[in-house]
Amino acid sequence: MFRPQRTAAARPENRRRRFAIAARHPAVSIIIPTYNRAHRVTQAVDSVLAQTYTDFELMVVDDGSTDDTTDRLAAYGDRIRVVRQDNLGASAARNAGIRRAKGRYIAFLDSDDLWKPDKLAVQIDLVSRDRSVKICYTEEIWIRRGRRVNPRKKHAKHSGWILKELLPLCLVSPSSVLIAREVFDRVGLFDESLPACEDYDLWLRIGRLYPIILIDQPLIVKRGGHDDQLSAAYWGLDRYRVKALLRLLAHEDLAPDVRRAAVDCLEKKCSVLTNGFRKRGRERLARQFEAIAALHRVAGSWRPSPPGTGP
Repeated sequence: MFRPQRTAAARPENRRRRFAIAARHPAVSIIIPTYNRAHRVTQAVDSVLAQTYTDFELMVVDDGSTDDTTDRLAAYGDRIRVVRQDNLGASAARNAGIRRAKGRYIAFLDSDDLWKPDKLAVQIDLVSRDRSVKICYTEEIWIRRGRRVNPRKKHAKHSGWILKELLPLCLVSPSSVLIAREVFDRVGLFDESLPACEDYDLWLRIGRLYPIILIDQPLIVKRGGHDDQLSAAYWGLDRYRVKALLRLLAHEDLAPDVRRAAVDCLEKKCSVLTNGFRKRGRERLARQFEAIAALHRVAGSWRPSPPGTGP
Protein backbone atom coordinates (compact mmCIF):
# COMPACT_ATOMS: atom_id res chain seq x y z
CA MET A 1 0.00 0.00 0.00
CA PHE A 2 1.30 3.43 -0.93
CA ARG A 3 0.77 6.38 1.43
CA PRO A 4 1.50 9.52 -0.55
CA GLN A 5 3.07 12.76 0.55
CA ARG A 6 2.81 16.09 -1.19
CA THR A 7 4.72 15.83 -4.44
CA ALA A 8 6.74 18.38 -6.38
CA ALA A 9 4.21 18.17 -9.19
CA ALA A 10 1.47 19.23 -6.77
CA ARG A 11 3.24 22.42 -5.66
CA PRO A 12 1.79 25.55 -7.26
CA GLU A 13 5.20 26.87 -8.31
CA ASN A 14 5.84 23.70 -10.31
CA ARG A 15 2.48 23.35 -12.01
CA ARG A 16 2.66 23.10 -15.75
CA ARG A 17 0.75 25.78 -17.62
CA ARG A 18 -0.11 23.83 -20.70
CA PHE A 19 -2.49 20.98 -21.40
CA ALA A 20 -1.11 17.93 -23.14
CA ILE A 21 -3.79 18.03 -25.82
CA ALA A 22 -1.18 20.09 -27.66
CA ALA A 23 1.60 17.59 -26.94
CA ARG A 24 2.47 14.73 -29.26
CA HIS A 25 3.07 12.21 -26.48
CA PRO A 26 1.29 13.08 -23.22
CA ALA A 27 2.06 11.03 -20.14
CA VAL A 28 -1.60 10.21 -19.51
CA SER A 29 -4.66 9.75 -21.67
CA ILE A 30 -7.85 10.36 -19.69
CA ILE A 31 -11.09 8.86 -20.99
CA ILE A 32 -14.56 9.96 -19.86
CA PRO A 33 -17.42 7.90 -21.33
CA THR A 34 -20.80 9.58 -21.13
CA TYR A 35 -24.40 9.16 -22.20
CA ASN A 36 -27.09 11.80 -21.56
CA ARG A 37 -25.37 13.30 -18.53
CA ALA A 38 -24.78 16.81 -19.84
CA HIS A 39 -24.68 18.52 -16.45
CA ARG A 40 -22.65 15.86 -14.66
CA VAL A 41 -20.12 15.35 -17.45
CA THR A 42 -19.12 19.02 -17.40
CA GLN A 43 -18.43 18.72 -13.68
CA ALA A 44 -16.27 15.66 -14.37
CA VAL A 45 -14.37 17.52 -17.10
CA ASP A 46 -13.83 20.50 -14.79
CA SER A 47 -12.35 18.23 -12.14
CA VAL A 48 -9.82 16.94 -14.68
CA LEU A 49 -8.90 20.39 -15.96
CA ALA A 50 -8.29 21.44 -12.33
CA GLN A 51 -5.57 18.79 -11.83
CA THR A 52 -2.24 19.97 -10.47
CA TYR A 53 -0.54 17.59 -12.91
CA THR A 54 -1.35 18.55 -16.49
CA ASP A 55 0.73 16.39 -18.84
CA PHE A 56 -2.38 14.70 -20.18
CA GLU A 57 -4.89 14.58 -22.98
CA LEU A 58 -8.57 14.42 -22.13
CA MET A 59 -11.05 12.56 -24.32
CA VAL A 60 -14.79 12.55 -23.73
CA VAL A 61 -16.47 9.70 -25.59
CA ASP A 62 -20.09 10.66 -26.19
CA ASP A 63 -21.93 7.35 -26.49
CA GLY A 64 -24.86 8.62 -28.57
CA SER A 65 -26.23 11.27 -26.21
CA THR A 66 -29.52 12.91 -27.21
CA ASP A 67 -29.45 15.75 -24.64
CA ASP A 68 -27.35 18.92 -24.90
CA THR A 69 -24.05 17.14 -24.16
CA THR A 70 -22.62 18.19 -27.55
CA ASP A 71 -23.21 21.90 -26.94
CA ARG A 72 -21.85 21.80 -23.41
CA LEU A 73 -18.68 20.00 -24.46
CA ALA A 74 -18.12 22.35 -27.41
CA ALA A 75 -17.62 25.19 -24.92
CA TYR A 76 -14.29 23.64 -23.84
CA GLY A 77 -12.75 24.14 -27.27
CA ASP A 78 -9.41 22.42 -27.82
CA ARG A 79 -8.86 21.69 -24.13
CA ILE A 80 -10.61 18.37 -24.70
CA ARG A 81 -11.12 15.89 -27.54
CA VAL A 82 -14.67 14.73 -28.15
CA VAL A 83 -15.28 11.35 -29.76
CA ARG A 84 -18.86 10.65 -30.83
CA GLN A 85 -20.32 7.24 -31.56
CA ASP A 86 -23.65 5.44 -31.63
CA ASN A 87 -25.01 4.25 -28.29
CA LEU A 88 -22.92 1.09 -27.86
CA GLY A 89 -22.42 1.04 -24.08
CA ALA A 90 -19.73 1.96 -21.56
CA SER A 91 -17.30 -0.76 -22.61
CA ALA A 92 -17.36 0.30 -26.26
CA ALA A 93 -16.98 3.93 -25.24
CA ARG A 94 -13.93 3.25 -23.06
CA ASN A 95 -12.42 1.02 -25.75
CA ALA A 96 -12.90 3.76 -28.35
CA GLY A 97 -10.88 6.06 -26.11
CA ILE A 98 -8.15 3.49 -25.46
CA ARG A 99 -7.68 2.90 -29.19
CA ARG A 100 -7.18 6.63 -29.77
CA ALA A 101 -5.03 7.23 -26.69
CA LYS A 102 -1.53 8.67 -27.10
CA GLY A 103 -0.40 8.48 -23.48
CA ARG A 104 1.89 6.00 -21.76
CA TYR A 105 -0.77 5.61 -19.08
CA ILE A 106 -4.56 5.37 -19.28
CA ALA A 107 -6.98 6.79 -16.72
CA PHE A 108 -10.76 6.67 -16.68
CA LEU A 109 -13.36 8.91 -15.10
CA ASP A 110 -17.03 8.01 -15.09
CA SER A 111 -19.13 11.01 -16.04
CA ASP A 112 -20.93 11.07 -12.69
CA ASP A 113 -17.71 11.00 -10.63
CA LEU A 114 -15.11 13.64 -9.76
CA TRP A 115 -11.36 13.77 -9.18
CA LYS A 116 -9.65 15.57 -6.33
CA PRO A 117 -7.04 18.07 -7.64
CA ASP A 118 -3.97 15.97 -6.71
CA LYS A 119 -5.29 12.66 -8.07
CA LEU A 120 -3.02 12.40 -11.09
CA ALA A 121 -0.03 14.00 -9.39
CA VAL A 122 0.00 11.40 -6.62
CA GLN A 123 -0.38 8.48 -9.02
CA ILE A 124 2.29 9.73 -11.42
CA ASP A 125 4.64 10.22 -8.48
CA LEU A 126 4.17 6.56 -7.53
CA VAL A 127 4.68 5.07 -11.00
CA SER A 128 7.64 7.37 -11.65
CA ARG A 129 9.42 6.18 -8.51
CA ASP A 130 8.54 2.51 -8.98
CA ARG A 131 8.49 1.43 -12.61
CA SER A 132 7.27 -2.04 -11.61
CA VAL A 133 3.85 -0.58 -10.78
CA LYS A 134 1.65 -1.04 -13.85
CA ILE A 135 -1.70 -0.31 -12.23
CA CYS A 136 -2.68 1.63 -9.13
CA TYR A 137 -5.94 2.83 -7.67
CA THR A 138 -7.06 5.05 -4.81
CA GLU A 139 -9.39 5.27 -1.88
CA GLU A 140 -12.73 6.99 -2.49
CA ILE A 141 -15.25 9.42 -1.05
CA TRP A 142 -18.78 8.07 -1.51
CA ILE A 143 -21.75 10.37 -2.08
CA ARG A 144 -25.24 8.86 -2.34
CA ARG A 145 -28.14 11.14 -3.26
CA GLY A 146 -26.12 14.16 -2.16
CA ARG A 147 -24.99 12.77 1.20
CA ARG A 148 -21.65 11.30 2.17
CA VAL A 149 -21.83 7.66 3.23
CA ASN A 150 -19.25 5.24 4.57
CA PRO A 151 -18.35 2.08 2.65
CA ARG A 152 -19.21 -1.19 4.39
CA LYS A 153 -16.56 -3.58 5.68
CA LYS A 154 -16.88 -5.78 2.58
CA HIS A 155 -15.78 -2.81 0.46
CA ALA A 156 -12.41 -2.51 2.22
CA LYS A 157 -9.64 -2.14 -0.33
CA HIS A 158 -6.47 -4.19 -0.64
CA SER A 159 -3.08 -3.77 -2.26
CA GLY A 160 -0.70 -6.05 -4.14
CA TRP A 161 -1.62 -9.47 -5.53
CA ILE A 162 -5.29 -9.12 -4.68
CA LEU A 163 -7.03 -11.48 -7.11
CA LYS A 164 -8.72 -13.42 -4.29
CA GLU A 165 -10.03 -10.21 -2.76
CA LEU A 166 -11.45 -9.13 -6.13
CA LEU A 167 -13.63 -12.23 -6.51
CA PRO A 168 -16.72 -11.39 -4.39
CA LEU A 169 -17.41 -7.92 -5.80
CA CYS A 170 -15.88 -5.06 -7.75
CA LEU A 171 -13.50 -3.32 -5.34
CA VAL A 172 -11.71 -1.18 -7.93
CA SER A 173 -13.49 1.86 -9.32
CA PRO A 174 -12.66 2.67 -12.95
CA SER A 175 -12.53 6.34 -11.95
CA SER A 176 -9.65 5.65 -9.56
CA VAL A 177 -7.20 3.68 -11.72
CA LEU A 178 -4.04 4.61 -13.57
CA ILE A 179 -2.96 1.81 -15.94
CA ALA A 180 0.11 1.46 -18.13
CA ARG A 181 -1.14 1.00 -21.68
CA GLU A 182 1.04 -2.12 -22.05
CA VAL A 183 -1.36 -3.85 -19.65
CA PHE A 184 -4.14 -3.64 -22.23
CA ASP A 185 -1.81 -5.07 -24.86
CA ARG A 186 -1.47 -8.13 -22.64
CA VAL A 187 -4.95 -8.66 -21.18
CA GLY A 188 -7.16 -7.07 -23.83
CA LEU A 189 -9.77 -4.31 -23.63
CA PHE A 190 -13.17 -4.15 -21.92
CA ASP A 191 -15.54 -6.94 -22.95
CA GLU A 192 -18.19 -5.21 -25.08
CA SER A 193 -20.52 -8.22 -24.82
CA LEU A 194 -21.11 -7.46 -21.13
CA PRO A 195 -23.84 -4.86 -20.49
CA ALA A 196 -22.61 -4.51 -16.89
CA CYS A 197 -19.76 -5.72 -14.64
CA GLU A 198 -17.30 -5.17 -17.48
CA ASP A 199 -14.93 -3.56 -15.00
CA TYR A 200 -15.13 -6.58 -12.66
CA ASP A 201 -14.18 -8.79 -15.61
CA LEU A 202 -11.21 -6.57 -16.50
CA TRP A 203 -9.87 -6.43 -12.93
CA LEU A 204 -9.91 -10.24 -12.74
CA ARG A 205 -7.95 -10.45 -15.97
CA ILE A 206 -5.46 -7.86 -14.74
CA GLY A 207 -5.27 -9.20 -11.18
CA ARG A 208 -4.21 -12.62 -12.47
CA LEU A 209 -1.08 -11.12 -14.03
CA TYR A 210 -0.26 -7.92 -12.12
CA PRO A 211 -0.22 -6.60 -8.55
CA ILE A 212 -2.75 -3.79 -8.14
CA ILE A 213 -1.35 -1.12 -5.81
CA LEU A 214 -3.61 0.88 -3.52
CA ILE A 215 -2.90 4.54 -2.78
CA ASP A 216 -4.26 4.98 0.72
CA GLN A 217 -5.77 8.40 0.11
CA PRO A 218 -9.29 9.33 -1.09
CA LEU A 219 -8.60 11.01 -4.43
CA ILE A 220 -11.93 10.53 -6.19
CA VAL A 221 -15.55 11.32 -5.37
CA LYS A 222 -18.02 8.60 -6.39
CA ARG A 223 -21.53 9.91 -6.76
CA GLY A 224 -24.34 7.36 -6.83
CA GLY A 225 -27.98 6.76 -6.19
CA HIS A 226 -29.31 8.38 -9.37
CA ASP A 227 -31.76 6.61 -11.64
CA ASP A 228 -29.52 6.39 -14.72
CA GLN A 229 -26.94 4.14 -13.08
CA LEU A 230 -26.63 0.72 -14.69
CA SER A 231 -26.85 -0.94 -11.29
CA ALA A 232 -30.33 0.55 -10.92
CA ALA A 233 -31.45 -0.81 -14.28
CA TYR A 234 -30.41 -4.46 -13.93
CA TRP A 235 -31.41 -7.19 -11.51
CA GLY A 236 -29.05 -10.11 -11.21
CA LEU A 237 -25.77 -8.45 -12.14
CA ASP A 238 -24.02 -11.53 -10.79
CA ARG A 239 -24.90 -13.32 -14.05
CA TYR A 240 -22.16 -11.25 -15.71
CA ARG A 241 -19.74 -11.85 -12.86
CA VAL A 242 -20.33 -15.58 -13.31
CA LYS A 243 -19.25 -15.24 -16.93
CA ALA A 244 -16.09 -13.44 -15.79
CA LEU A 245 -15.38 -16.14 -13.19
CA LEU A 246 -15.77 -18.89 -15.79
CA ARG A 247 -13.28 -17.05 -17.98
CA LEU A 248 -10.85 -16.82 -15.05
CA LEU A 249 -11.24 -20.49 -14.19
CA ALA A 250 -10.36 -21.46 -17.75
CA HIS A 251 -6.73 -20.56 -16.97
CA GLU A 252 -4.87 -23.67 -15.89
CA ASP A 253 -2.11 -21.68 -14.17
CA LEU A 254 -4.29 -20.36 -11.32
CA ALA A 255 -2.79 -20.93 -7.89
CA PRO A 256 -4.70 -23.66 -6.00
CA ASP A 257 -5.94 -21.27 -3.29
CA VAL A 258 -7.17 -18.79 -5.90
CA ARG A 259 -8.93 -21.56 -7.83
CA ARG A 260 -10.67 -22.82 -4.67
CA ALA A 261 -11.76 -19.28 -3.79
CA ALA A 262 -13.01 -18.66 -7.33
CA VAL A 263 -15.02 -21.89 -7.40
CA ASP A 264 -16.53 -21.10 -4.00
CA CYS A 265 -17.45 -17.59 -5.17
CA LEU A 266 -18.92 -18.98 -8.39
CA GLU A 267 -21.09 -21.45 -6.49
CA LYS A 268 -22.42 -18.75 -4.16
CA LYS A 269 -23.29 -16.41 -7.02
CA CYS A 270 -24.98 -19.19 -8.98
CA SER A 271 -27.04 -20.11 -5.92
CA VAL A 272 -28.28 -16.54 -5.50
CA LEU A 273 -29.10 -16.32 -9.20
CA THR A 274 -30.85 -19.68 -9.24
CA ASN A 275 -33.12 -18.69 -6.36
CA GLY A 276 -33.76 -15.25 -7.81
CA PHE A 277 -34.65 -16.45 -11.28
CA ARG A 278 -36.89 -19.18 -9.87
CA LYS A 279 -38.81 -16.63 -7.78
CA ARG A 280 -39.29 -14.55 -10.93
CA GLY A 281 -40.63 -17.52 -12.88
CA ARG A 282 -37.60 -17.78 -15.15
CA GLU A 283 -37.05 -21.49 -14.77
CA ARG A 284 -34.75 -21.94 -17.76
CA LEU A 285 -32.20 -19.45 -16.40
CA ALA A 286 -32.59 -20.89 -12.91
CA ARG A 287 -31.66 -24.35 -14.17
CA GLN A 288 -28.78 -22.96 -16.21
CA PHE A 289 -27.07 -21.43 -13.19
CA GLU A 290 -27.97 -24.43 -11.04
CA ALA A 291 -26.13 -26.62 -13.56
CA ILE A 292 -23.08 -24.35 -13.58
CA ALA A 293 -22.88 -24.53 -9.78
CA ALA A 294 -23.23 -28.31 -9.79
CA LEU A 295 -20.49 -28.67 -12.38
CA HIS A 296 -18.02 -26.67 -10.29
CA ARG A 297 -19.14 -27.68 -6.79
CA VAL A 298 -16.21 -30.00 -6.19
CA ALA A 299 -13.16 -27.91 -6.95
CA GLY A 300 -10.89 -30.91 -7.24
CA SER A 301 -12.89 -32.34 -10.12
CA TRP A 302 -12.91 -29.10 -12.11
CA ARG A 303 -11.46 -29.07 -15.60
CA PRO A 304 -10.99 -25.96 -17.76
CA SER A 305 -13.80 -25.11 -20.15
CA PRO A 306 -13.22 -23.42 -23.48
CA PRO A 307 -13.11 -19.60 -23.23
CA GLY A 308 -16.43 -17.97 -23.99
CA THR A 309 -18.62 -20.68 -22.45
CA GLY A 310 -21.23 -19.90 -19.85
CA PRO A 311 -24.15 -17.47 -19.73
